[in-house]
Amino acid sequence: MNRLDTKVALITGGANGQGAIEAELFIEAGATVVITDINDAAGAATADRLGPRCTFVQHDVSSEEDWARVVQTTLDLHGRIDVLVNNAGIFRVLTLEDTDLRAWDQTVAINQTGVFLGMRAVAPAMKRQKAGSIVNISSIAGLTSAKAHAYCATKWAVRGMSKAAAVELGPSNVRVNSVHPGFIDTPMLDGHGVPREELIARVPMGRTAEVIEVARVVLFLASDDSSYCSGHEFVVDGAIKA
Repeated sequence: MNRLDTKVALITGGANGQGAIEAELFIEAGATVVITDINDAAGAATADRLGPRCTFVQHDVSSEEDWARVVQTTLDLHGRIDVLVNNAGIFRVLTLEDTDLRAWDQTVAINQTGVFLGMRAVAPAMKRQKAGSIVNISSIAGLTSAKAHAYCATKWAVRGMSKAAAVELGPSNVRVNSVHPGFIDTPMLDGHGVPREELIARVPMGRTAEVIEVARVVLFLASDDSSYCSGHEFVVDGAIKA
């Protein structure tokens, strides 16, 4: 049996990059997947590429109304939600003094409030099922400092929110964990304003991670292989934080 047979997964930020790779891996493992993104064209193209077990729904993760619509659409289509991956996020290199209120509010709305709204939106369905796994994508910036003030703040928040939700939802057999990638080979890596060679020099393993290496950890947490794992950080960083 595939690791996600019979499971229905909802993945935000699924049009491109890490979210799209997660969706592809989940489908290979037997899941039915709903991907969401604010980018209609890319989301529809990814769903078409991934085939009939993938559906795209347009979604602004900072909108409470959008979350209600996406969750209800998923339930109407598939009758349940077994996995939520809160993958959508934005990254800007802005110091404390360079962060204006507009940039702060936008980063919090997507990276933090979006995760809160997502967990809250799927919780009733997962509690009714007496089963579920929520995987919140944080960062190594949620474990240490970073020269990206708002981003760092939101990723620390995701870590704490995941722990609080794990305790609250644990009696209903709903698990919540956070994943903390380091330097991953995506376009976001170039947003650091530092040459890749300098970033790689900080990594004991001497390389960036492939997106699939993060996706495999997310798959583990989505599956029943991690059935007693909840409330914890899973770090994918090549030993940066060792």
